[in-house]
Amino acid sequence: MDTLLTTLSNAFTAFFAFKAYVILPVIMLLLAFIARMRFKKALLAAIHVGAGFAGVFIVFSFFVAQISPAIESMIRLRSLAYPVIDIGWPPLAAITWSSALTPLFLVAIMLLNVLMLVTGVTRNLYLDLWNYWHFAFLGVMVQSLTGSVLCAILATLAIAVFTIKTTEWSAPYVKREMGLDGIAVSPLSVSTFLPYSVALDRLFDHIPGLKKLNWNPSVNRQKDSMVSLLSEPMIIGILVGVFLSFLAGYSLKQTLETAVNFAAVMFLLPQCGGLIGSGMGEISHAFKVLVEKRFPHMENLSIAMDTGFLLTNPSVIATGLILMPLSILLAFILPGNRVIPLGDLPNLISVISLTVLIMRGNVIRSVLAGIPIVATFMIFASRLAPVFTAEAARSRVDMGTGSSEITAFTDGGNQLRFWVYNLFDGNWIAIAAIPVVLALMIHAWRRSRAL
Repeated sequence: MDTLLTTLSNAFTAFFAFKAYVILPVIMLLLAFIARMRFKKALLAAIHVGAGFAGVFIVFSFFVAQISPAIESMIRLRSLAYPVIDIGWPPLAAITWSSALTPLFLVAIMLLNVLMLVTGVTRNLYLDLWNYWHFAFLGVMVQSLTGSVLCAILATLAIAVFTIKTTEWSAPYVKREMGLDGIAVSPLSVSTFLPYSVALDRLFDHIPGLKKLNWNPSVNRQKDSMVSLLSEPMIIGILVGVFLSFLAGYSLKQTLETAVNFAAVMFLLPQCGGLIGSGMGEISHAFKVLVEKRFPHMENLSIAMDTGFLLTNPSVIATGLILMPLSILLAFILPGNRVIPLGDLPNLISVISLTVLIMRGNVIRSVLAGIPIVATFMIFASRLAPVFTAEAARSRVDMGTGSSEITAFTDGGNQLRFWVYNLFDGNWIAIAAIPVVLALMIHAWRRSRAL
């Protein structure tokens, strides 16, 4: 058994050692062939997906290179000290793939999804294999916490069931806001917030004044007015760049350069998202048609996809960009926070994307919903830093941070993972939250069915 696990672990590690923008088009190409798409059409669609994701990674790397000096300058000007380093999500994924138990978790998740489909528990085919690491990472953490492989598997499957269902419920919102039928938003780091966002949107509908406020760049940009100018992602990028430069004490030259670079990022991301959306849309539609034809009882099937295709939505871009400086400001004043968002900061655009769709593209509501999310990100990421640091040492993955504690702003502070981890730790607050979580899930299910 140990030999089999080791062999599988080495195989998975070798495969997932490739970048996501290599793995994803390979998976999409296989799906296209299974769906019997013509070779040329299948190949071009897969290349679009790969090129789009590669573009997103390049833009995000450029963005981090621009914002890092600004954040360091802010910290230096205010003589602040933050002992935990935000290394971003990739090292957490590396820790996951280095675990000998990860293949076991992945097979268990695949079998779980098949079982849920066959029994009619879900209509979501969770094919986003790359993002399985989100589930497996919790399994790795729980196994270290409890010393029990069984507990690790149970934790992994529990969080997978939650995510598969919330992913399924995201499909109507994707269809309503993006016009894409049968596509759902997959990553745990994104679909986690569906029950919360659905409940909060309902609450906003009952708050006088707030319920009438609506800023939707996807709509307002069509009008010839100052509002339409401020609704352009590039203009928002310039304004945010100027604001961060002011906080960093930049000179006029540095401010203008930073502002233009931010504008460039906001222009390039939708272009990359368009490539991803076109490729994924064609392949997922062909695969969906094939499955529904072979298995008629699986009608209304949705295919789980990463968030890249949502980057064409101006409201998603605007909300994520506005939340970035707000996150930094919160980091300065939030009690108990030990980290400054950096490595995972651009990931806010992806993390908040589904919430924006649920809020009908209303940036005002989306930002208000995002503030508690980023605040708890920092608190939970700070608290779990010793766990992540220990896992990195155990996996022998070099983080390049010396003796400093490590974390990841968004993925390290994910609320669902933090909650389930504390459930297995026997935390009474986590246990007491079970009825609240179930109530939010039931409400989200009902709202999804009503769309």
